[in-house]
Amino acid sequence: MNDLLDLDATAQAELIKKGEVSPLELVDAAISRIEDVNPKINAVIHQHFDRAREQAQSDLPNGPFKGVPFLLKDLGCGNLKGDPIYTGTRFMKEAGYKAESTSYLVEKFLAAGLIVLGRTNVPELGAWTTTEPESYGPARNPWNLNHSTGGSSGGSAAAVASRIVPMAHASDGGGSIRIPASECGVFGLKPTRGRISLGPDIGESWAGWVFEFAETRTVRDSAALLDCVHGPMPGDPYTINHPARPYIEEIGKDPGKLKIGFVKEIPGVDVKAPCALAVETVAKELTSLGHRVEENWPKAMNMNEADELLASHIINVIASYQAYSIAQYSQTIGREIGPDDMDCDNWTVTELGRNLTATQYLAAVDAVNKFCRDMASWWDNGFDLLITPTIPEPPPPIGELVPDKNEPLKGFMRSGELIPFMIPFNMTGQPAISVPLFHSADGLPIGIQIVAAFGREDILYRIASQLEEAMPWIDRKPDI
Repeated sequence: MNDLLDLDATAQAELIKKGEVSPLELVDAAISRIEDVNPKINAVIHQHFDRAREQAQSDLPNGPFKGVPFLLKDLGCGNLKGDPIYTGTRFMKEAGYKAESTSYLVEKFLAAGLIVLGRTNVPELGAWTTTEPESYGPARNPWNLNHSTGGSSGGSAAAVASRIVPMAHASDGGGSIRIPASECGVFGLKPTRGRISLGPDIGESWAGWVFEFAETRTVRDSAALLDCVHGPMPGDPYTINHPARPYIEEIGKDPGKLKIGFVKEIPGVDVKAPCALAVETVAKELTSLGHRVEENWPKAMNMNEADELLASHIINVIASYQAYSIAQYSQTIGREIGPDDMDCDNWTVTELGRNLTATQYLAAVDAVNKFCRDMASWWDNGFDLLITPTIPEPPPPIGELVPDKNEPLKGFMRSGELIPFMIPFNMTGQPAISVPLFHSADGLPIGIQIVAAFGREDILYRIASQLEEAMPWIDRKPDI
């Protein structure tokens, strides 16, 4: 059964289709794996084993992933009606809140034939680049239990890396798919804005910077799953044209000779040597594969005085939405949420949001829109792809990024040091991937980010597939 769990979702589904293994056998294997490794990594916080076994023996939808085990993130569009969903908070956990609806995304996951075993650990309100909530304790990196999994999809990425499931739901507001993918050594795509609906309960979040999808181990699983879940739903504030063909058809397809820029570091960001070396190495590999590669990047990414002002606008957008979310949560649980209900940094951000004016919020949105136009001009000048570090350092130690009540916002600012290459593409809405190509000298995963123009997931899948063949990672797994 451990050999089965080493397979990706596509291979597992093929065995089920051939009748060589049953959905129940796969579900039982995944449950056994959770019972074995989850006490060490704390990735799965809600377990729905009985229901999963019942579903495995029922008439499942005849989707491409019929019978494959899956996990939902305890945040964002992971709501399945009747299931607990606490968003990493103590106040929702204490209230025993259960989802009142099922998101369109989860409906599509289920229609694909996936069987939900439970939910994964997330930081409080999804606000940190590490998954260490007070409500459930830290998720631990399966490559080294003393290090972070990243956040906010840290539980999902750790579960996929640990071979509990071949893929799991994830979401991304400032790198929350790509950062955990990098830190746990898995593949993570943040899709284009409008590619996946956030409905029916959410139209947009963080002014359109929040995206939903999944962590996977292989490129083909990501492409096949995106084929299952993409597409606008009625009333979505953002929509985008359908792809020219199914994404799975991009796997193994010759990407042609692409013009690719890369950046190892930007002013104001301390990129550690292993991460800069990883970018150099993949740039050389892509050159050897016939692409035109040069050290060139959108200069709007550089951190200067104007960008420090942009950073304050980014915080204002996030704080505004957080204050609104806390007001909604207060209505949901029937009482006012206060400083004793959340960590000190989240409370500080909430208070900031409560004191912002509508004029300040609109000024922030206007500044971000100008930044997006500056960024887009680089792709208009003929570049197909941009290569960057996913994060500027290997996975940090557990405890380093969490809030400290003795030093308010220290954790918030330290957590923010991981996102300079991430959040620009949440703001622009462009698709971006983290590819698990490298490890540090002490065995910690290091991801490489690749960004395409708006709407061009097809190019990302082609180049990722090419790299997966040239620099394979599927057989690398943590010894846990």
